[in-house]
Amino acid sequence: MLNTKKWYALYTRPKFEKKVAELLTKKNIINYCPVRKVSKQWADRKKIIHEPLFTSYVFVFISAKEYFLTLETQGVLNFVHWLGKPAVIKNEEIEVIKHFLAEYQYVSVIKNIQSNDKVRILNGPLTALEGEVVEVKNKTVKVLLPSLGYHLLAEVEKENIEILKAV
Repeated sequence: MLNTKKWYALYTRPKFEKKVAELLTKKNIINYCPVRKVSKQWADRKKIIHEPLFTSYVFVFISAKEYFLTLETQGVLNFVHWLGKPAVIKNEEIEVIKHFLAEYQYVSVIKNIQSNDKVRILNGPLTALEGEVVEVKNKTVKVLLPSLGYHLLAEVEKENIEILKAV
């Protein structure tokens, strides 16, 4: 049982996915950081870049023996958990992601965010703040942030928030 390998999802520091994948590879830990092509426009140029498909996630194929070695990697915050245990990702799901990215050039992930969802902000000046979704638009979400004792309303891009699971 200790040697049986399974896919798991790691939760990483924001913007650290590629570095975590590189460090895991150096430790001989099989990992997968799916990336997508994105066209970025700057004032002076336009460029195609590769950015992680899933914000703050890297997948690892490990046995129970490699759990702590994986967790000790710089930039890794934790395993993604489901029902109190590290969530096992099916091989088929990893293969579907790989095949999908091989077939299509410009791919995006859409989060199913709804009003009243509890969320945490992943990037930007409000990083780590938690709040409640007030309104969902095409690409942005209005989030109520009561943590300062006031009701602050912030409009945040969907890709910069994560939905918190009900406890």
